[in-house]
Amino acid sequence: MTMGTQGLLSRGKRRLLILLCILEVFFIQMTSISAGRSSPSTQNLQVQTQLKLLNKPAVKSIKSPDGDIIDCIKITHQPAFDHPLLQNHTIQMTPNFYPEGVFGQNKVSSRMKKGSRTITQMWHLNGRCPQGTISVRRTKEDDLLRASSIKAFGRKKHRSVPQPRSADPDLISQSGHQHAIAYVDGDKYYGAKGTMNVWEPKIQQSNEFSLSQIWILGGSFGEDLNSIEAGWQVSPDLYGDNNTRLFTYWTSDAYQATGCYNLLCSGFIQINNEIAMGASIYPLSKYHGSQYDISILVWKDPKEGNWWMQFGNDYVLGYWPGFLFSYLADSASMIEWGGEVVNSESDGQHTSTQMGSGHFPKEGFGRASYFKNIQIVDGSNNLRAPKGLATFTEQSDCYDVHIGKGGNWGSYFYFGGPGRSPNCP
Repeated sequence: MTMGTQGLLSRGKRRLLILLCILEVFFIQMTSISAGRSSPSTQNLQVQTQLKLLNKPAVKSIKSPDGDIIDCIKITHQPAFDHPLLQNHTIQMTPNFYPEGVFGQNKVSSRMKKGSRTITQMWHLNGRCPQGTISVRRTKEDDLLRASSIKAFGRKKHRSVPQPRSADPDLISQSGHQHAIAYVDGDKYYGAKGTMNVWEPKIQQSNEFSLSQIWILGGSFGEDLNSIEAGWQVSPDLYGDNNTRLFTYWTSDAYQATGCYNLLCSGFIQINNEIAMGASIYPLSKYHGSQYDISILVWKDPKEGNWWMQFGNDYVLGYWPGFLFSYLADSASMIEWGGEVVNSESDGQHTSTQMGSGHFPKEGFGRASYFKNIQIVDGSNNLRAPKGLATFTEQSDCYDVHIGKGGNWGSYFYFGGPGRSPNCP
């Protein structure tokens, strides 16, 4: 059922959107430079202004056991609507279409039986958000102060997407990002799904991170790359701790001027009050112990053109409006599943930041990180196993990936590794 929506905008309007975003980033950058030259009181004022922009008035606030504050804000007050092209947007409360095969015979989505739900995020231990609101992790002053600038807060660095066709060592060393992924390309893709187990990898230093995610990619790997990303991550710089957290990301220009993590800029429209992006996931997998995993589905609504995200079987979280993108306004040209870390090469050595469980794929179930039941959404809006699945890693002695197929796991792979070791100096 739909409360109405806007259609896809023209290419000219998309160009206007990108220009507006570039101007916004330029203004923030100038503000950040100015802050570096100004008095502490002026800088503090600028930080407080940004916090006010990010943290909308709450109907209710919940203190999570991990120290987070989850604000329940009115759905119409969320950061998405700060976007100039979303000022008069009518929220689409449910997708018009789901990919065939998501629920089998049971097409129920977010209206599952209450008794079937388990704790999926730490803050649930202390409360829930009321209907008509969405749950948002509050940004704190310390979060902004950890960033190199207001401009940099909530954004990835340029060239952080794995390029399987180009393992140029110069590019690898410049970007500082390393990956272990499975991928498909060469077709039109309208979504992807995967189930990944959740770990708490150790991070060597705060400016590094480790994540496990799905990439939905469109365009070339140049300045025009479109990307939608979702999974779990450990990022001390972004969150101020080593907790494992659910996250999303998007960009329409290769991480230059558009996009951000979670709800830290306008763009993604959240409709769900039970899951907070950026909040801690609970419980976590243990080595030689119980394994806990999460499922993520991202797909394009063939009627409205919006890209939707579902977490598990119970929670449709929201959507990225189609007009945010150029290439993804049509379809994706590549899908990637797997892990990524930042390797800052402190003291000239490879980082010891772990990917996945911190163990190599050959160790298998209960010890290594996995993706199972990976699927793509085809042009007929059907979920199906990926054809021509390939793998890529820059340094297999540091982080590796092994694919397999069969049984209840369908198409699957193990991935990850410890980083620095005698074979990965």
